[in-house]
Amino acid sequence: MTLPYYASPEQLMRDRSEYARKGISRGRSVAVLTYADGVLFIAENPSSTLHKVGELYDRIGFAAVGRYSEFESLRVAGVRLADVRGYSYNRRDVTGRVIANAYAQTLGEIFTQQTKPYEVELCVAEVGDTPETDQLYRLTFDGSVVDEPDFIVMGGQAEAVSANLREHFLPGMDLAEALRVGVQALSAVSPATSAGNGGPALLSAEQLEVAVLDRRRPKRAFRRILGAALRPLLDRDGKDAAVGGEQPHTAAHSPSVPQPGTPAGLGEPSAPDSGGTAGSGGEAPTT
Repeated sequence: MTLPYYASPEQLMRDRSEYARKGISRGRSVAVLTYADGVLFIAENPSSTLHKVGELYDRIGFAAVGRYSEFESLRVAGVRLADVRGYSYNRRDVTGRVIANAYAQTLGEIFTQQTKPYEVELCVAEVGDTPETDQLYRLTFDGSVVDEPDFIVMGGQAEAVSANLREHFLPGMDLAEALRVGVQALSAVSPATSAGNGGPALLSAEQLEVAVLDRRRPKRAFRRILGAALRPLLDRDGKDAAVGGEQPHTAAHSPSVPQPGTPAGLGEPSAPDSGGTAGSGGEAPTT
């Protein structure tokens, strides 16, 4: 009788970690930054339907890198957890820390008990009433959870993007400044903007997925910034950089003017949610 193959637990954990890290590093990077009015999500994502960024609850957002099918299933599970907890107790009982801990337990069990770990890295962000109360939680494939200040970078060449952000990030930036800093950091390491390909210096609006958690909104803080709303911000960033202009980092940005294709309520923080109806041009509600 042949003996079964044996590998030490340490070797198994090392192999699983290496497998997951390789899968995550093959994807494009995602950056999550705090700014004066909330939390900004920037992802290099040319797809208009397969989102890396999403909404979990009223003031809680989600970002992920890695295998889409795996982190999408986690996002849906997070939405269900938040809905059940908010309905059973109180909406104030649904916090980013609660969801991050649930994700950590799930990822930890998968990593230790299943042969194949999830090739994902997650960020759970919660916007508070003040910049000091914003929370960013980073979750890795093995269930480790860390709360980080200012910004989080995941996937791709995360170390290079993080180094660029550490050099240029300043607390209290307005939306345009934070977007400029984040896009520059992602563009610096993106193959789409490399000098060898003769591409542009910065990623275009079509190559980006951008969303915010806006603390000024009364209920649902999450909003995507799409085409007609995103292009003026990117164009303004380019013009400001060309003339060397820079606004104070403590100034709040002016709401963008809604244009065709802009999600309802993006230009006016006090505008009520439209519920994602087709007539309003808003995005469909998260499920």
